[in-house]
Amino acid sequence: MNLPNKLTIFRILIVPFFVWVLLADFKYASIIAVTLFILASLTDLLDGYIARKYELVTDFGKFADPIADKILVISACVCLVEKGIVPAWSVLIIIFREFIVSGLRMSAASKNIVIPADKVGKLKTVTQMIAIILLISGWLNYFYLPYICYYISIFLTLISGIMYIIKAKDIIL
Repeated sequence: MNLPNKLTIFRILIVPFFVWVLLADFKYASIIAVTLFILASLTDLLDGYIARKYELVTDFGKFADPIADKILVISACVCLVEKGIVPAWSVLIIIFREFIVSGLRMSAASKNIVIPADKVGKLKTVTQMIAIILLISGWLNYFYLPYICYYISIFLTLISGIMYIIKAKDIIL
């Protein structure tokens, strides 16, 4: 197993600890949770960079990397609903989009068609991760920046989902 794939697995394994700490009630829980989330987010950047730079892209990585991202982001968002920080409807938008895009990608793959991630999808992921970091940490709450960033990520989630549907219209039809 190569390094990028190990980083992807590490990201998945961090999630239960991250969730436990985020939902725990002790003095430094939010600092530890945000640190774990940042660490997991950085492995996402690092595994893709290493895989491309050193030509270590594998079928496992193509499958597991986006799944690891979804596990991390959705777990964080569900915890933020549990804590009363974000509304459930917004997380449902994220979950619905991920199911639709994953279904379209699987359907396309069965026909040997690849629907690559686009810039809006990547921007959506980065914006979600930044918003989650800001929401967990409570940084800059007095400017509503965490919420502004979060709702921008929800908007990008909708837009990128629609773009995937448009790209896959031939597969759907």
